[in-house]
Amino acid sequence: MGLFERFLSIWVALGIAAGVGLGLLAPWAFEAVAAMEYAQVNLVVAVFIWVMIYPMMIQIDWHAIKDVGQRPQGIVLTLVVNWLIKPFTMAGLGVLFFQYLFAPWVDPQSASEYIAGMILLGVAPCTAMVFVWSQLVKGDASYTLVQVSLNDIIMVFAFAPIAAFLLGVTDLTVPWETLLLSVLLYVVLPLGAGIATRQWLLRRSQQALERYVAALKPWSVVGLIATVVLLFGFQAPTLVAKPGVMVLIAVPLVLQSYAIFFITWWGARWLRLPHNVAGPACLIGTSNFFELAVAVAISLFGLNSGAALATVVGVLVEVPVMLSLVAWVNARRPGEAAG
Repeated sequence: MGLFERFLSIWVALGIAAGVGLGLLAPWAFEAVAAMEYAQVNLVVAVFIWVMIYPMMIQIDWHAIKDVGQRPQGIVLTLVVNWLIKPFTMAGLGVLFFQYLFAPWVDPQSASEYIAGMILLGVAPCTAMVFVWSQLVKGDASYTLVQVSLNDIIMVFAFAPIAAFLLGVTDLTVPWETLLLSVLLYVVLPLGAGIATRQWLLRRSQQALERYVAALKPWSVVGLIATVVLLFGFQAPTLVAKPGVMVLIAVPLVLQSYAIFFITWWGARWLRLPHNVAGPACLIGTSNFFELAVAVAISLFGLNSGAALATVVGVLVEVPVMLSLVAWVNARRPGEAAG
């Protein structure tokens, strides 16, 4: 591992501190960057995410995609966890904590909004950051692409019905612009660029491809750190103004993340999945599509609602939690099987 990868947790911690500090010192700068968005997708963050996932897209062997269907167990595991387990465990934890355990400290109206925000996170599996986590655990890039793509297709049809059912609303409208723009920016365009770059380099030599990928690897981490700085900078005033509430929201979100991860990890062991499929499968279920969750929370409950705040807390806790799980997966990398 290179210097960046070896000390990634330290760089992220420094990025969090820098984001909060800069967000408090120069809030106007972050407000200007936050305003650079379309359909709830921040274009600056999109650029940094592109920097993160483009190196992995170059590594995808398009001809290997056809072989994924011969090993469907990892795909089935991903879809079962993401759509039949995760939304309902998230709703259950939200009710448990905010209607019972945290009831003495949270008024009923706020509690219902926090639960709603958690549900929206639980029904929105991740699209972009999965490629980063998969790369960090040396996942099968082609397999990860298929897992994410199938998740996106199912999300188009399943997000609204499941979210409406769990929220108890009948007029939930999916922000199609947010969903489609995110898939275009985070999957379709970088994949196309990656395939084109790979073919161009392979026409020169395999060594040219390997050298190019190696040169880009540090930039993937730079993109991650820059994204962390921005996300924490955007929310620095809220972190300072409502630290207690954010901690309360973070508790069930963190518990949900670890629970879903280990449910999937157990499933991967039971299915005897190879490590490069099992690792990404577990991480896909654990992370969330925060742009979609935030957009729906704002449209349903308002910009300053508890639901919107809960989705924002989900954004802030995800990177540290996911890095801890990446480290856990890497510490258990066997020869051929997960576990």
